[in-house]
Amino acid sequence: MADFSAPLRLRLDGDALLANWRWLKRLGGAAACGAAIKANGYGLGSTAVMRRLLEAGCRDFFVSNWAEAAVLEPLVGEGVSLSVLHGVREEDMTVALASRARPVLCTEGQIARWRAAGGGPCDVMVDTGMNRLGLDWRGDVSALVARMDIVTLHSHLASADEDTPLSQDQLERFSALRSQVRAARYSLANSAGICLGAAYAFDMTRPGIALYGGVPREEAAGHIRQVVFPEAQVLQRRRVRAGDTIGYNATHRAAAEMEIAVVNLGYADGYLRGFSGRGSMAVGDKSLPVVGRVSMDLTAVDVSTLPDIAEGDWLGVDYALVEAAAVSGLSQYELLTGLGARFDRIWR
Repeated sequence: MADFSAPLRLRLDGDALLANWRWLKRLGGAAACGAAIKANGYGLGSTAVMRRLLEAGCRDFFVSNWAEAAVLEPLVGEGVSLSVLHGVREEDMTVALASRARPVLCTEGQIARWRAAGGGPCDVMVDTGMNRLGLDWRGDVSALVARMDIVTLHSHLASADEDTPLSQDQLERFSALRSQVRAARYSLANSAGICLGAAYAFDMTRPGIALYGGVPREEAAGHIRQVVFPEAQVLQRRRVRAGDTIGYNATHRAAAEMEIAVVNLGYADGYLRGFSGRGSMAVGDKSLPVVGRVSMDLTAVDVSTLPDIAEGDWLGVDYALVEAAAVSGLSQYELLTGLGARFDRIWR
């Protein structure tokens, strides 16, 4: 079969990924620095991300479910830890008991299930104020997990990206749990939590979005580097006459004659309609505004100032996460994890 490439690609900067992890590790002080690689490595490819972070010295990784863990299990060697954040359903038990990954037990039912099956080392999640997954911090957590081999006791910060008293409340609740519940390690801080200071680091941090170029708090600005650079190929260049409209529902009317490039990118690829009439692409330092409505597979950009752009050329999509979030109304997390399977993922 002949070599084949897609008309969409993600340029992925491996050096930036590692630089981000190293900065987060330094900020966490003596704490180990893990990596959340759930959602297929936040859209970059979990295996490729894990391999690179392993080479840099990362040893603790986190996914959401056992299907994600199965993909990565061949990389789990001596001294490498892979934890499954959603714990174990009944349907997961056969796989979980045979896996080198550990469950993060989140409910009394999961604890009972793991005990009854003779499960070995595990992690445990305690909810300290998010009301998502985890045992209630106000209950007798110590009694629930007595005599269990807990590798890491976790909790998760609800609003670390904001300045709110809730983060301090959660810190105090988790600190109290540390003195009550025996575990080899304790972990609270996500990307934003790492930026709150050393008190939040405990024994291990669990960054996610900041590894991949997201800026969770202003303290990270200037330190976190962009990792993901989408590019889309031009399918057609066309002249639009003054007064003509562009795209679905005629949301853009040309005030004067203009030239557009129609590129192979749309909301099915994660470039959502929030970029309609607001996003931009680029060639070198020349910015090219998106015109009209983003459709499922196609987007139009104004290339009137670039007469040489033609079918087959590549345009860079402006996708620095903070700026793209402000333009589109999407979160930095949505921007990354929504990038679809039709992109070639090319590491440099």
